[in-house]
Amino acid sequence: MREGGKGRRRGASARTPLSRERVIRTAVAVADEKGVAALTMRAIAEPLGVEAMSLYHHVAGREDILDGMVDAVFGEIDLPPRDTDWKRAMRHRADSARAVLRRHPWAIGLMDSRSQPGPATLRHHDAVIGALRAGGFSVPMAAHAISLIDSYLYGFVLQELSLPFKGAAELEEVAGAILREMPADTYPHLTELAAEHVLKPGYDYADEFEFGLNLILDALHPDETGSATSRD
Repeated sequence: MREGGKGRRRGASARTPLSRERVIRTAVAVADEKGVAALTMRAIAEPLGVEAMSLYHHVAGREDILDGMVDAVFGEIDLPPRDTDWKRAMRHRADSARAVLRRHPWAIGLMDSRSQPGPATLRHHDAVIGALRAGGFSVPMAAHAISLIDSYLYGFVLQELSLPFKGAAELEEVAGAILREMPADTYPHLTELAAEHVLKPGYDYADEFEFGLNLILDALHPDETGSATSRD
């Protein structure tokens, strides 16, 4: 009896200790696989091999977990590089953010909703503002730039994640099927767009993101009055 108890204790001690970081990391994995709606304390506890009540030793509850998950996502996004100009810094940060949000499609709806931002979130936003301020943006223009860039970034990723295809092969299959069912003389402009652009060799929907981002960055520039103007 004593030996059995000793074996159980040895097995328990050999297991990786539960921590807030492990809870948050597991919650992110569950949300990536099943969506944030499926994120219950039991769903998080199961892959950790513990009871749901054990989680409360490390997190205050579901809202605390969501705060931690959002902070973890911000922690994955590259900060704007300091050794380059503001435009390249914003482009690098936007490209990194898009890649991270594609890995965690549940995150967009939560990114700006948390009233208890974590250190990674605060560090990220501070660095973005700092890169713009170092580039000569006034405080109001930095605010305008962040709002514009992030609105485009989040909106594009939401649209991208909703598309009924992944990759060129699936795009060609989906678009081809639509064209076959669509009378060309009824929707001539849609037919033209598909045939002359979307179905052309080398087309990649991801290029649309770069086009729009470049357009925004080229239109923004430091302006001490704080009014949004475009460069000639």
